[in-house]
Amino acid sequence: MPRQTTREIRPEADQPHPILDRLKWLAVAAIVGAGVFGNWYFGEQALLNRVLALVALAVLAGFVVLQTERGRAMWDLAKEARTEIRRVVWPTRQETTQTTFMVVLLVLLFALVLWGLDSFLSWLVSSVIG
Repeated sequence: MPRQTTREIRPEADQPHPILDRLKWLAVAAIVGAGVFGNWYFGEQALLNRVLALVALAVLAGFVVLQTERGRAMWDLAKEARTEIRRVVWPTRQETTQTTFMVVLLVLLFALVLWGLDSFLSWLVSSVIG
């Protein structure tokens, strides 16, 4: 049996209505706008209260986003990325130190070469011009 991907086409009955998805995105925009306006309007209130309100609105907006088709796709992508990150073989401390040392050494070498070339060309131009 072939391996199924997370981005397979769902049956027609399972597809959300595009207008409903747009309404959900409008709700998210309204929630974010309410957060921005509320933070400005209640600017005299304690910072902690405003931060808690903004966090609550962000959680609500995130919940609404996850109810949309694109939101579910983004969530699936994030889960797949997390799985891929776990598969990465990270370099050891010694490999990282050696690579960093080589990069710094080459940067210094090229800086000296460019400085020498600049000095030579400056001397050449000043000799020609007088």
